Amino acid sequence: MANNYKYNHYKTVPEPAAKVNFKKKKPKLMAVVDEDGCTGCQVCVPFCPVDCIEPVPNEKYGIPIAPVQVRFDECIGCQICAKVCTKLTWDAIRMIKTEEFEEIYDITLSG
Repeated sequence: MANNYKYNHYKTVPEPAAKVNFKKKKPKLMAVVDEDGCTGCQVCVPFCPVDCIEPVPNEKYGIPIAPVQVRFDECIGCQICAKVCTKLTWDAIRMIKTEEFEEIYDITLSG
C-alpha cells in the first residue's frame, strides 16, 4: 500500500505526444519573415513559444548574418514573433491568414 501512495502524483502526468510537431488545429494566422528585410538579429527566436524560428542556412545567401525563417508546420500563429520584431527591432515578420499563406506558397498545413 505504501508503494502505491508514493507514485499517485504521477497519475496527472500526461503521456508524451506521439508526434512532436503535431498541432491540434490549424492556426488562423501564419508568421512569414520578409527575408530581404530581416537583419538576422534573432531577437524573435527566444520569444517563440514553440521554438519554430531558425536562421536560414548560410548557403542560401552566402552572407555572414543570415535572416531567420519560420518552420511553418510548427507555427501556431500566436503573433508573438511579429510583435517582438516590430517593437524591438525591424518589423520583418508579418502575419497572414492561413488560407492566403497556403495559396501563395502552395502548402497545405495540417490541423
